[in-house]
Amino acid sequence: MTKNELKEQPKEAPKAGADVQSEPTGVVKLFVESKAEFGKIVWPTRQQLISESASVLLMIVAVATFVYLIDALFRAIALQVFQ
Repeated sequence: MTKNELKEQPKEAPKAGADVQSEPTGVVKLFVESKAEFGKIVWPTRQQLISESASVLLMIVAVATFVYLIDALFRAIALQVFQ
């Protein structure tokens, strides 16, 4: 047989009675894969968590203050224009 003839031959499908382990499907597969993915998570240390939380809170306060100051500026300008 030539290489082309070998490629054209269909491969045999596994028989129904063969010892083939069935893989989980549907919801079971979702939970199995989710459990595997949760095992790959690298959780932050307590110090990292505190540090990053403080950084986030500081940025929230800074942005809120900036928005308040811009609002106060526009309010003062609007009062001067419309009074």
